[in-house]
Amino acid sequence: MSISVTVPLGDRSYPVLVGRGAVGRLGDMVPAGVERVLVVTQSGVPLDAAGVLRGAGLDVATVEIGNGEAAKSLASVEEILGRLSALGATRRDLVVGAGGGMVTDVAGFAASLWHRGIRVVHVATTLLAMVDAAIGGKTGVNLGHGKNLVGTFWQPSGVICDTAALDSLPPREVRCGHGEMAKYHFLTGDDLLGLPLEERIARCVAIKAEVVASDERESGRRAILNYGHTLAHALEIETGFAMAHGEAVAVGIAYAARLARRLGRIGEDRVGQHLRVLEEYGLDSGLPATSDPDHLVALMHGDKKALDGLTFVLDGPRGVEVVPGVDGAEARKALADMAVR
Repeated sequence: MSISVTVPLGDRSYPVLVGRGAVGRLGDMVPAGVERVLVVTQSGVPLDAAGVLRGAGLDVATVEIGNGEAAKSLASVEEILGRLSALGATRRDLVVGAGGGMVTDVAGFAASLWHRGIRVVHVATTLLAMVDAAIGGKTGVNLGHGKNLVGTFWQPSGVICDTAALDSLPPREVRCGHGEMAKYHFLTGDDLLGLPLEERIARCVAIKAEVVASDERESGRRAILNYGHTLAHALEIETGFAMAHGEAVAVGIAYAARLARRLGRIGEDRVGQHLRVLEEYGLDSGLPATSDPDHLVALMHGDKKALDGLTFVLDGPRGVEVVPGVDGAEARKALADMAVR
């Protein structure tokens, strides 16, 4: 039995189905009038989205993009667009992104560009994609200068989160999902750890859906979904992406708590709550021993949220919110407060 959560965007609202075996309902999410489907995926993805669609009588082609952050690139987008061209795809057709967050980001971006936008459905196969990347319509790829610097807002027609895909998920990928999941504890105060996994995923989706509906294009409140991400993106770049996204977000959440305490926004007890949640998820919240604090601060200056100097999403008396114009010296001191792994 799947749990259905709606992302409420008026006439562009769409369902997110969470549950074991949910991929069997993928055909129900194909919009009326679709003639051809291009499934964008990777090697090793545990669900056969293309097979489900063929079983529903659809004309299906597939394209596999590379693995790892290096494949989250304009070259991968060009490969997908070339395949759409070869298929003669029109605006009546559909892209399906089947895989983790990198796949859904790249597939969604390509869909938003083809004929200035064709429909896309996502089949999320990692925990990180289920609770974050596949939901909300943010797409994008990396450049050498930073993470997700080129992208669009392009909402899917639906999202499938089949928890059977998690059975074979490597422990590191589970930790990555937990890194993103942990942030929702501080956006709402909910005790998500007390919920069964499928309900916890659905609750994370519902929290994100409510935030997205209030600020679809990240002109204000939606930026709170980037809690922990400012340092996380800097760490990913500094380590050459040897540190995975969710692992870096966990460190970024611990850092955001330390920085908020330095700025007088929260007390040490609240910092302790952050560290306890991260520990309960089995996440390491220490900086890599090889980190260069000055380099990290410079990288954080290049974050795409940095419209007014250093900008962070920080906890405080009104909850988690965007805080621009943070003094670089305080940001550097907060790094010095961090544990080292």
